[in-house]
Amino acid sequence: MKTIWRREWRAYFLTPVGYVFIGVFLAVSSVLFFLEILAPRSGDLPTFYGSMSYLWMLLSPILTMRLLAEERQKRTDQLLLTSPVSLPAIVLGKYLAAVSVLLLTASLTLVYVLVVAMYGTVYPAELAVNLLGFVLQGCAFAAMDLFLSGCASTPVIAAVLSFGANFLLWMLDLLENAVGAEWVARILRFLSLYRRNETFLMGQLSFAGILYEVSFAGCFLALTIYLLHRRRIA
Repeated sequence: MKTIWRREWRAYFLTPVGYVFIGVFLAVSSVLFFLEILAPRSGDLPTFYGSMSYLWMLLSPILTMRLLAEERQKRTDQLLLTSPVSLPAIVLGKYLAAVSVLLLTASLTLVYVLVVAMYGTVYPAELAVNLLGFVLQGCAFAAMDLFLSGCASTPVIAAVLSFGANFLLWMLDLLENAVGAEWVARILRFLSLYRRNETFLMGQLSFAGILYEVSFAGCFLALTIYLLHRRRIA
């Protein structure tokens, strides 16, 4: 697993993918920081992190699109599947490489926190909970998009599939308000990653939210392993 992780981590920065992901994330988040914090002279970091969480929906496909789809496009997937490395190690190695870039990007947002701390008050406990929800949501999107990368034959198709699925998750909150059946609304409310993140944004540590997002990521990683297993025996 460590070898797979190291290989994918290096690939992010030997190609433009890692730089594009981090650069676009920081560019858009800087605009959000100006609009939500600097311009109104606000110190509302939870709302700022809530707005930044939508960037996972937009940018996670960039992070994951090549992880498995590129192997299939270049026909190196069979070499990978027949290697002595176990399928869980392959999937976890690739996933942890994506999560490592995600964590690096999330850590860079602490620069915004330092700016707020220079002119206002930052509550460390509240900030830690906000960051936890922010990172867990990104990890959940990365796991789902990794699975979709395994379903696609090219990185472009993987990116389109991932963005569509991410957008559908975002629309769950809108659909919840639109449907008439209460039981359907409850299901949509349960599935929504954004709804789960609201508790973290309020500074409340939610063990139910942590369990859901970890389980969400774990389910998609298990599906990815199963997908590769079916491809190996085919």
